[in-house]
Amino acid sequence: MVEMVYVESSNLQAIGYDEIQQILYIEFKKSGTYQYFGVDKSIYDGFFNADSIGKYFDQMIKKAGYSFTKV
Repeated sequence: MVEMVYVESSNLQAIGYDEIQQILYIEFKKSGTYQYFGVDKSIYDGFFNADSIGKYFDQMIKKAGYSFTKV
C-alpha cells in the first residue's frame, strides 16, 4: 500500500498514489479504501488544488469512469 495523505472532506478520509502503476487510492470515511486504475499523476495532484475534494473526485474520477476495486 502507498503512503496516504489525510484530506479535509466530508466524504473522503485520505488519498494516495502509486506513480509507477498509475493507481489512485481513495479512503472513504464510511466505505473503506478503493483503487482507481490508469489515473494520471496530474489528476492526483489536482486534489491538492481543488476547492472541494469531494466535487473534484466526482468530476475527475467517478464521472470519468476509471475502473476500480475495493481494497
